[in-house]
Amino acid sequence: ILGGKPIIEGTRVAVETVMDLLATGLEINDILSEYPHLTKDDIAGAIEFATQIVKREEILPVLESNGSVVFNFGA
Repeated sequence: ILGGKPIIEGTRVAVETVMDLLATGLEINDILSEYPHLTKDDIAGAIEFATQIVKREEILPVLESNGSVVFNFGA
């Protein structure tokens, strides 16, 4: 754990960092070039971890007093 965030085991690279890089369009090989101490298995593990977290997420609609619907993201 780094600053309260899960990290890739044996590194100081947060799972969030890997997911952000993938979200910006970087390919796995680009990430490996930027972080040569990571492996493809490390990145696959980060993706799997994030997937498991998202599977448990719930998006709850909330009806506000003015009648509009907003969404509350919670676990």
